[in-house]
Amino acid sequence: MQIFRTRDPDFQERWTRLCARGSDEDEAPVREAAARIVDDVRRRGDAALLEYTARYDGFSPPNAAGLALGPADFARAFKGLPPAARKALKLAAERVAAFHRRESDSLVPARRDGIGATLGQESRPLARVGLYVPGGTARYPSTVLHTAIPAKVAGVAEIVACSPAAKPSPVGTGGGGVDAWTLAACHVAGVSRLFRMGGAQAVAAFAYGTATVPAVDKICGPGNAYVAAAKRLVYGKVDIDMIAGPSEILVVADGEAAPAEVAADLLAQAEHDVRAVSVLVTSSEKLARAALAEVDRQLADLPRQEIASRSIHDRGAVVVAKNVAEAIRLADEFAPEHLALLLPDAARWVPKLARAGAVFCGTSTPEAVGDYLAGPSHVLPTAGTARFASPLSVATFRRRMSVLSFSPKALAEVAPSLDALAMAEGLEGHARAVRVRLALAGATKSGAKRPAGKKGKPARREVRR
Repeated sequence: MQIFRTRDPDFQERWTRLCARGSDEDEAPVREAAARIVDDVRRRGDAALLEYTARYDGFSPPNAAGLALGPADFARAFKGLPPAARKALKLAAERVAAFHRRESDSLVPARRDGIGATLGQESRPLARVGLYVPGGTARYPSTVLHTAIPAKVAGVAEIVACSPAAKPSPVGTGGGGVDAWTLAACHVAGVSRLFRMGGAQAVAAFAYGTATVPAVDKICGPGNAYVAAAKRLVYGKVDIDMIAGPSEILVVADGEAAPAEVAADLLAQAEHDVRAVSVLVTSSEKLARAALAEVDRQLADLPRQEIASRSIHDRGAVVVAKNVAEAIRLADEFAPEHLALLLPDAARWVPKLARAGAVFCGTSTPEAVGDYLAGPSHVLPTAGTARFASPLSVATFRRRMSVLSFSPKALAEVAPSLDALAMAEGLEGHARAVRVRLALAGATKSGAKRPAGKKGKPARREVRR
């Protein structure tokens, strides 16, 4: 891991480069390949989806219907797991649901103001969402729980998911197997269908729909660079949660922190992906050196050693700050996905922070608890987007609509100002839409009857100026 100090002459230059990390979905070859796949699936639907699934996932069902798994498959997978596994999934699901039920929409309640206008907001769940669950060479049942359960709490009517076929497929599946833990998580979380597909082609299928795969209102969940690029391409046709980059953590620690805990937190992120980012910012030169040695020691027997080693070597860093206050300032500037505060009375530093996906306070709160069963969704903004983006939540799956109701008196009150604004913008039709109502209201007030339309409803008539 590279190590540098805030007192170094070139610190700001090196720190700026570290903060500017991104995702390889920004690279031209990835964007161009994803664009070709998305366009092909949009045009040819199931035929293209089957071709790409065979090419990239090694799964060739006889027809597109063979891509889908449903509740019976999920229940069978759940029952097939050992009791401890079923208990773990249920505990995680219960905690995630309990946390997200505490969320509030923070809506504007309908209220009648001084001139007689009633204004407010209503919140409605999305009708159907599509969840991307990484698969292929790894299993991520936690992603199912941390996306589907907030959607369920939000009231989404239909939750569908996708996950690439396992590589290699489990024995006896005939190809196209999806890990039993992932299917069991679908059972616990209330997913209606899971499609055995992945990559940019899966995103395109969810966005545009095919004869087999339904189009959704929103696509959520992390994926590789091609998934991220495809999500960016289809945004506007559907909504997306965020563009997810490689996982990352920034650990803030003082001289009292245990090197073993610091190293373990750094490696927990590094083992995700060779592009994962693990950064330590500490006020102690001694801890920096000890943590580096401990990283090497723990790497020696880590099962995903090759991945973690590349991540640590290529993307990891240790920064020695003047004091804890400076370390906190740098952490906020970095805007990490995960921020671990291995400090005494860690919670007292939280008011100093404004930009992080999730903050883990104290040595008894490793980032791993957030990944699995703490409660808040583990789908968090990466690559510095915590500057403006928020974690996935119930609000991710709901939309607001404004509701406006003006009384005749209220409309008359604001009409002169509205007329002036409309005319300033050269929109005569807007002004007339108000004037016609005032004229009809005036005629009614003077005793004239409003012209009757069909079924006794007032008719529209032209009001000449």
